[in-house]
Amino acid sequence: MIYGAISGGLYALLALGFTLIYGVSGLVNLAHGSFYMLGTYMFVFFGTFGFFVPDPMLASILALIVAVIVVGAVASITYRLTIHPVIGDEVAVLVVTVCLAIIFQQLMLLWFGASFPRVSWPAGSVLLESTSIMGVTLEYSRIFAFVFSLVLFASLLVFVTKTKIGKAMRAVSQDREVAMLMGINTERLYMLTMFLSAVLAALAGILITTSIEKFAGPWLWLQPLALSFSIVILGGLGSIKGSLLGGFIIAFAEKTVEIMVPEGGGIVGVVPLAVIIVVLIVRPKGLFGKRVEMEE
Repeated sequence: MIYGAISGGLYALLALGFTLIYGVSGLVNLAHGSFYMLGTYMFVFFGTFGFFVPDPMLASILALIVAVIVVGAVASITYRLTIHPVIGDEVAVLVVTVCLAIIFQQLMLLWFGASFPRVSWPAGSVLLESTSIMGVTLEYSRIFAFVFSLVLFASLLVFVTKTKIGKAMRAVSQDREVAMLMGINTERLYMLTMFLSAVLAALAGILITTSIEKFAGPWLWLQPLALSFSIVILGGLGSIKGSLLGGFIIAFAEKTVEIMVPEGGGIVGVVPLAVIIVVLIVRPKGLFGKRVEMEE
């Protein structure tokens, strides 16, 4: 239960960026997992600079901030150059985003090689120490990642519902043409949404790898993409609360399979894919989503 709860909060954060970009622009971003992967590599890269501060933990926090901003900027630029020209053509968007994911993968291979750099907080950090909760030993890094994820989730919810930009996002998601007539610059809004989506993916990548996975890799984008898909399909495309609930359901389902099924640890990666199939057959709109009617 404890491991499932912690993983659920992190999974929800991972899927939140995917839900955000789809809810605002209707964009199915198959490169979402690559921003997760880029976040881990950028954290490792900027962590080597130290930023000329004596405290290693402060340097790591600065590396995290710079890493997610860089990933967000890369996402915004790639959106404007490659995705925006084909927006509206769903097949072209899928092809372009898959190509972007593979390109990012190959760039990381060229830059870092086929090695798997370790992603961790600095030695001696309190986050690497452990505590016991109900008899379960947990690193403080996992607790920090869980709490930070929920804080980010709540912050984004407040941002979308209370701020002027958030209300503009909701308006565009409801009716793009009317929003444009009301003076909303949809192109800039889409770029901002892509920035926020990539930042959330990069944060999820850094928090999950520093607390659970411990290593980065050029192929790290595949599993997060499958997780994002399964969570948003289960929760409902475009539903923020669906992403939160879906993240916890998927996490508990994985832990149940891992513990209860013989050799379950070897097949736990199948759980998100099985969820996608079942939900699409039984309830295509998900828990909180809206059914999409196909035009004749």
